[in-house]
Parts: sequence; structure tokens; C-alpha cells
Amino acid sequence: MNEAVDFKIVEEPKKPMAMHPKKFGMWLFMASVLMLFISLTSAYIVRQAEGNWLYFDLPNLFLISSIVIVASSITMQLGFWAAKKDNLERVKIIVSLTTILGLAFLVIQYLGWKDLVANSIYLVGNPSGSFLYIITGLHALHIVSAIVYLLIVLNAAFKEKIHAKNMAQMEMCTTYWHFLGLLWLYLFVFLTLLR
Repeated sequence: MNEAVDFKIVEEPKKPMAMHPKKFGMWLFMASVLMLFISLTSAYIVRQAEGNWLYFDLPNLFLISSIVIVASSITMQLGFWAAKKDNLERVKIIVSLTTILGLAFLVIQYLGWKDLVANSIYLVGNPSGSFLYIITGLHALHIVSAIVYLLIVLNAAFKEKIHAKNMAQMEMCTTYWHFLGLLWLYLFVFLTLLR
């Protein structure tokens, strides 16, 4: 006796790609910030090619601020790893240190701008100075936003809301901080090579 067997090919539904909505929003924000700075550096190159461009050296303080931002990225990553291990005391110390390094970065940038003024490089005047102040100033503004975020994370750590099972806020802050650090390194190299 031969029985016919019907085979049906059933396609299993694909799992939708899921991402935390706040993380998705942060990635969109970082993409828009990146586009802003890419357009600014592109405009810098175009304007420089038109002539009437004052060439000058960047303040040495910008190199020091670069070292500070790298150090702060290291401390932020250490804080992230401490949070994954539920070491909240270490998270508090390290996020506080990262915040202090972020503030130090801003102070060093400000002193760098004062150095520029002392060398007759102003916001208004030659476009080379204008571009430099706008690019570094916008980056500093984003660092201020990241410091506010660090303070929010620090507050959450003190309230014991950050731990291995609740890492979204810590992860987002760490990602944003690393992004701004890498962005500064790009800008520093760009401004050094195309001053």
C-alpha cells in the first residue's frame, strides 16, 4: 500500500531586528553629529582652496586636550566594565574621574582659545580662525552634553540603578563618550594637517 505524503514547506517568520529605542535614537543623533562635522570639514577644505587663508599652528594645548580625551575614554571603558561586574563603588569613582577629565578637556580647550587670541587669531576676521573656533566650539558643546549625561549616569550609580542587568544607560553613555573622543581625534588630526 502506497500512501502519498504531502510535504509543505513552511517558512518560519523572521525575527525582527530589535534595538532599544533610546539606543536607536542615540545612534541617529551621533550620525547627525558626524554629518555636521563632515560637512564643516568639507566646507573648510573648499574655503581654504579659495585663498585669503591665514596659516598658523594650533596651540600645543590642543595636543594636551587630545591626551586628556583619550585618558577619559579609557576611564569610561573601565567604568563600563566595572558596571558589568556590579562593582558600583568602582563605577562611582571612575565615572567621577571621567567627568573631571571631561571638564579638564573643556578648560584646556578654553586656554587653547585664549592662546589663539593672544596670537591674533579671532572668531571674526580671517575664515581660517572662524572655522577653527566654530569646529572646536561645536565639539566642546557636545562634550558639555556628554558631561551632563555622565552626571545623570553618576546619579543613577549612586541610586544603584546601574548594574549588570540594567546596562542600557551606562552603555549609551560609554558609546557617546567614545564617539566624541574619536571625533576630537579626527578633528585634531584634520586641523593639524590642514591648518
